[in-house]
Formats: sequence, C-alpha cells, structure tokens
Amino acid sequence: MPQHTFTLNGERVTVDVEDDVRLLWVLRDLLGVTGPKYGCGINVCKACTSHVNGKAFNPCATPIGTLLEGDEVTTIEGLADGDTLHPMQEAWIDNDVAQCGYCQPGQIMAAVALVKRCQAEGRSIDDEALDEIRNICRCGTYNRIREAIKDGAAAM
Repeated sequence: MPQHTFTLNGERVTVDVEDDVRLLWVLRDLLGVTGPKYGCGINVCKACTSHVNGKAFNPCATPIGTLLEGDEVTTIEGLADGDTLHPMQEAWIDNDVAQCGYCQPGQIMAAVALVKRCQAEGRSIDDEALDEIRNICRCGTYNRIREAIKDGAAAM
C-alpha cells in the first residue's frame, strides 16, 4: 500500500492508504481529525473546507494521492494558537453565529482563506467578497456569518 506523508496542523504525518482514498476519510477515519465534516462528498456543500498550503480546499473531493510531501493541510483543529483562538473563531463566538454548528468549521476555514486572499490582493471584505463564499448553512445563519467574517477580518 502506498505511503503518503504531509504536514497536518503543524505535525508531519504518514499514512498507508491507496492513492484514490479521499483526504476527508484519511483525516477523519485514520488520523482522528473530526473538525472537517462530511456533508455531500462532491465538493458542493463545503462542510469539510480546510486549507492546503493556506488556500481553501475540500478534502471530500481530494484524493490523498494528489497531495505532495511538502503540502501543509490545516483543519479547524489547527487554526487556533494553542489555547488562543484565531480572530475568526473569536468573531464567531462574539456574533453568536452557530446554531447546529455542523457547517461552522468549514465556514470559518473558508472565511479565513477569503480574508487572507483579499488582504493579499488589496481588497476589502465587502458584500462582493463575501458572496464568493459558497459554503452551505442548513440553519440559514448567513447574516451572522457575514457579520462575523467582517469582524474577524478586522482583527486579522
């Protein structure tokens, strides 16, 4: 069986798994990282949104064989700095965003990636930028999500 080595939340990991196994199942079932949620399995709902090399991606639609040894995967578990929450996580709490909470890890990870990209491009987090996030929230807390992203962006 092929071995795959990459960095997960700051730690080097190696797994023995076939190349075509989706990264979401490697994270959840083999490595015990349960923040990224399974929602659709076809890159639509985005409940599993995580980062690879700082950019948002969806591990439910990513075969592990596409990762390179130097790739850095970050899930919601790796976003905080020890016991200090990331500013976007703080904004989520301050804006009382979550209801059921199922999509929240993916929402937060998508928001962080969007803010970083907009900052690099010299863009502000306005309604046009917020419309780029395509994560689905079953509870419909989109207004609170948008406010939290604006607050989190201001603190990043």
